[in-house]
Amino acid sequence: MISTIHDATTVSKERKDRNTNMEIKKPYAVVQYNKSIKGVNRADQYLTYYSVLKKTVKWSKKVVLYLLNCVLFNAFFVYRTLNTNKVKYKNFLPEVGRSWKSEVQN
Repeated sequence: MISTIHDATTVSKERKDRNTNMEIKKPYAVVQYNKSIKGVNRADQYLTYYSVLKKTVKWSKKVVLYLLNCVLFNAFFVYRTLNTNKVKYKNFLPEVGRSWKSEVQN
């Protein structure tokens, strides 16, 4: 792993190798990466469960739909952070669609 932020220090974990019984050491960059990647994995998980992507030949449509999907998830995350009610993502998407539909009709 290449990093411009971290140096080559290693951090020992509380685990030992099964075969050699030696303590496992990891580069500090890997430890920091693993700590921060959890949110990205969760976002990817939500985006695959409730995707707005449709089969299309044009790559530009796929890019726009993927970006729209990311925007909707970010809006959901901000909404859920700022509000006390625990709405689910699958219930949030139709509400946004109804809101957009009512705005277009007015």
